[in-house]
Amino acid sequence: MNQLAAYLKQANHTVVFTGAGMSTESGIPDFRSAKGIWKEKDPMQLASTYALMRNRDEFFAFYQKRIKGLISCQPHRGHKLLAEWERDGLIHSIITQNVDGFHQRAGSQHVIELHGTIARLHCIDCGQAYDLTKYIEENGSVCTCGGFIRPNVVLFGESLPHDAVDQAELESSQADLFIVLGSSLQVSPANYFPIEAKRNGAKLVIVNMEPTDYDEYADLVIHDRKIGEVLAEVNQLLI
Repeated sequence: MNQLAAYLKQANHTVVFTGAGMSTESGIPDFRSAKGIWKEKDPMQLASTYALMRNRDEFFAFYQKRIKGLISCQPHRGHKLLAEWERDGLIHSIITQNVDGFHQRAGSQHVIELHGTIARLHCIDCGQAYDLTKYIEENGSVCTCGGFIRPNVVLFGESLPHDAVDQAELESSQADLFIVLGSSLQVSPANYFPIEAKRNGAKLVIVNMEPTDYDEYADLVIHDRKIGEVLAEVNQLLI
């Protein structure tokens, strides 16, 4: 923790990259672990462009369940500490694979959402925007125009938003400290950003419960620790 605290104090441009492990501490399940969402479900039948057009009842039921679970959870102290560090100038941006919007709810302002967000919805016909609570309603997928409402997430079969990718590339290239929190770094192209930062001379820190394929490139690796605990300990060293 002393090393991470020292890196934060010395850095001029710190970028944080968060994955599912950041959200599981708030009670939100991940996707690919032994207990993950896709363990017993086929994502192509529930969270794809195919499902959006041809399997809408199950598409709606799947995301309605996810949104209900999301509303029952809250950002944890790790999310809140990142927001505090941003306000204090210790970190400059967050690149996230998560769609829960918890970074923003905790107070972070400079968040790049690679996979979109489930916290906002829109009609695919007229474009009208809705709050996520719309999906809790019995007929929550029906717009006032009669069109179908979907979450603003990136579905299987869709490309990542170009603006978000461009911003993430820029932040990664400018970073002199790049901190990965709770990502296995298995999903492309998101796993490109830590290496881009390292290639440009940044210190690379990986905090994840389990080893990743990128640990060998890191300057500091922390395993088997909850992110909230790690950040809280580092925060005490920064005071």
